[in-house]
Amino acid sequence: MAKARHQVPCHRLTFEEAVQVQLRLMNGEIYSRIAASYDVNQGRIADVKFGRLHLGSYAEAVRRSEG
Repeated sequence: MAKARHQVPCHRLTFEEAVQVQLRLMNGEIYSRIAASYDVNQGRIADVKFGRLHLGSYAEAVRRSEG
């Protein structure tokens, strides 16, 4: 039986990264590619999108996209 390899936990998204995620979602990028670039799972991208993680990141992304 093979030994279980120790896995490093996924990255925790910062507020700034969440804003970037929101901007990328607004541009039509798919969850899987965004998640891979931040070393997180697609569920974390959904958490950002739906405001369960880093509340306010959407509003900030909208503000930045207008300017």
